[in-house]
Amino acid sequence: MTVSRVFIIANGMKEESRELSERIINYLESHGIEGHVVSTHSNEDELSVPMNTDLVITLGGDGTVLYAARAVNEMGIPILPVNLGTFGYITEVGKDEWQEALEYFISNGSNISRRLMLRITVHRNGKRVWQGSALNEAVITSAGIAKVISLNLALDKTPAGSFRADGMIIATPTGSTGYSLAAGGPILDADMSAIIITPVCPFTLSNRPLVTSGKVVTLTVKQGQRTDILLTADGQLFFPLEEGDTITVEKSRSRALLVRSLRRNFTEIIRDKLHWSGEMHA
Repeated sequence: MTVSRVFIIANGMKEESRELSERIINYLESHGIEGHVVSTHSNEDELSVPMNTDLVITLGGDGTVLYAARAVNEMGIPILPVNLGTFGYITEVGKDEWQEALEYFISNGSNISRRLMLRITVHRNGKRVWQGSALNEAVITSAGIAKVISLNLALDKTPAGSFRADGMIIATPTGSTGYSLAAGGPILDADMSAIIITPVCPFTLSNRPLVTSGKVVTLTVKQGQRTDILLTADGQLFFPLEEGDTITVEKSRSRALLVRSLRRNFTEIIRDKLHWSGEMHA
């Protein structure tokens, strides 16, 4: 890979990010690579990544990677996620491993994981009122005290049922280890191309999680809700919904390109995070 310009997104809430970003900049400059650092304090901040960027490096946790993935969606820029805390499900590269992963990427370029992203669109009275993307999931939940909401579900325009639940999660394989997992959804290999539909505490026990290969998921907010309803993307973007709104979730045309760790893989991460040691746990 030819890498001439690197854009570093540092989580300003983590003390180590400043020192590490300086070390990375010094390394880049010593190798004739231009580097630029942006320190963020909120995942809702507007972020503009230059089109001529060859690589984005994130310093933080999974949340910083989700933020960066949306910022470079459809730009085709790889992301090297460096973890500054305990290993997340997405941030495989440790803070002492960034140089190893970077050098291998520059010399080889094969340590890339192509992750499915979602495109989310909200229509109201026939007009598009909001659109966004997500690497983990789109979630529709109550925004008020009352929990249960009512939604109609369709797959490729075919009605798939009416749901009463605390919410609905539409997740990617990357997001299968997040909120969807906590709500009883399955774990999918991160490189798969599939969408998970997971009801949150459904009123009817026969409403179970569903994995679909490529269908367009459409959710309609039914009339007569007893609470305000909120759409959330990656737990970082929020949009208030109204009765009659139609939410379409489909595969994005582009993938999130994440630089892999050379020391651990997805199986090892979920094994350690979920304590699959073969022994009983309380």
